Amino acid sequence: MRIFVAIDITDQMVTNSIKKFQDELEIDARPIKSQNFHFTLQFLGEVSQDSVEKIRDALQSVEFSSFDIMLKGVGVFPKPSFPRIIWVGTDEKGGETLVDLSKKVVKVLEPLGFIQDKPFKPHITVFRIKKKIGDISEELESKKMINFGIQKISNIKLKKSELTSSGPIYTDLLEVCAIK
Repeated sequence: MRIFVAIDITDQMVTNSIKKFQDELEIDARPIKSQNFHFTLQFLGEVSQDSVEKIRDALQSVEFSSFDIMLKGVGVFPKPSFPRIIWVGTDEKGGETLVDLSKKVVKVLEPLGFIQDKPFKPHITVFRIKKKIGDISEELESKKMINFGIQKISNIKLKKSELTSSGPIYTDLLEVCAIK
């Protein structure tokens, strides 16, 4: 099964704010459904059921305190002249706390053979772009510092991802809650 470690975006004001942004941005791209907004702390890929059990055990050892994060700003991967992903970012302090949490996840999963291929960059994917649409710098310029609101981070989840023609379906396999 295809799995990853994530933090869901659950604050209704935040998700509504992101949906409003999606509605207002007029580009030829597929918006991500609001129930699928999340930070991917580590993508693990295709794993066996045996491995899932070991991953669950390892993740339960991750300890962290709950914290608030401000979701703000938008960006593009790989670059505005050739966009594939449009994302929502974070404030600096919240982003650093997310990076630290990601490192804890990576550390407990490394002994199981899961190596992070690139450094974690805190972002929520809000659009996927399949075909070439050209430079979107102008469309995003006025939205670069938009504030989407504050999300409380109080758990991480191990999620299964099933790819379908109408988009991915995510299923929670484990939830690890903050210690305070």
